[in-house]
Amino acid sequence: MSTLLTVENLSKVYTLGGGLFGPARELVALNDVGFTLEAGETLAIVGESGCGKTTLGRCIIKAQPVTHGHVYYHPKDQAKVELTALGKRDIKPWRRDIRMIFQDPMSSLNPNMRVFDIVAEPLRIHRVARGKELEERVLDTLAKVGIAPDAVGRYPHAFSGGQRQRIGIARALVLDPRLVIADEAVSALDVSIQAQVLNLLDDLKSEFGLTYIFISHDLGVVNYIADRVLVMYLGHVVENAPTEMLFERPRHPYTEMLLEALPIADPTRRKGRSKELKGEIPYLGNRPRGCPFHTRCKYAQDICRSEKPALRSINGSAQMAACHFAETLDLKGAYESSIGGGDRPLPLEGRAGEGVVL
Repeated sequence: MSTLLTVENLSKVYTLGGGLFGPARELVALNDVGFTLEAGETLAIVGESGCGKTTLGRCIIKAQPVTHGHVYYHPKDQAKVELTALGKRDIKPWRRDIRMIFQDPMSSLNPNMRVFDIVAEPLRIHRVARGKELEERVLDTLAKVGIAPDAVGRYPHAFSGGQRQRIGIARALVLDPRLVIADEAVSALDVSIQAQVLNLLDDLKSEFGLTYIFISHDLGVVNYIADRVLVMYLGHVVENAPTEMLFERPRHPYTEMLLEALPIADPTRRKGRSKELKGEIPYLGNRPRGCPFHTRCKYAQDICRSEKPALRSINGSAQMAACHFAETLDLKGAYESSIGGGDRPLPLEGRAGEGVVL
């Protein structure tokens, strides 16, 4: 596989207050984030609310300016392009290749526009097609996501939540992108509809040759769809690993903590496991010294309170973790019986269009 996206030392800092309301304070939403994304890969970004997942996705497409760091996009047959160095006019052509699916389709779809015009808008903005060609392209894309031609004249409020999310997916795909960033794309949907949308995304990935960045807090969904997982805490990457390796044996205590909260239907496989996360995330404007997770970590020692661990490969493997004791801690995976070579569980059943109508 070839590299599609490279993120280096990316940081995002917000300034709060100042003037009549007291001294200004800095809130660090992203702190020195880095990773490489390969073409055809599905990378999941996970963590609790406030960890910086959505901010990272928006900084990649430059919907929000970055404070420090670099994002490089690698086009086909061209030299890499530094997206973070481009202005609004210069970045516009590359937004055809990198598209985003937003969390809440009701708020991201214009309620005053018909479905046809919502999906056609990117084609018009980028001057890709017009007339009969535009109409055929819009109808073909909507058909691929399961929206019938007789529905294209309706407004977003006339559709169900699952149908609106399909419209958002069609809007992202109509420009034939290479990378799609899906920000909590199924979190607002009930479980049966989640399964359909996830299977749709998986089918579209094969059909269009897509690469995904899948932002989610649901590890069950991540286990189903992702090839690799990036775990974030307080704006830091604390673990980066292939999905199966991470679920079978996490290397960071925060990852173990997240996996302990993952609900499993079989009680015999989870006996004695904690069901809820411990403690509260520290305020981003007053981060703890040393390891950002030490205030909630049951394995913390003196070095964790004074020295921040580096993100590094564990024993030369594809698994990376930012923990002083990553090589020696015996952390529990999500499926204890599968450690050492069990089957990877799939929490979702059903294919799109089977038995459930959106």
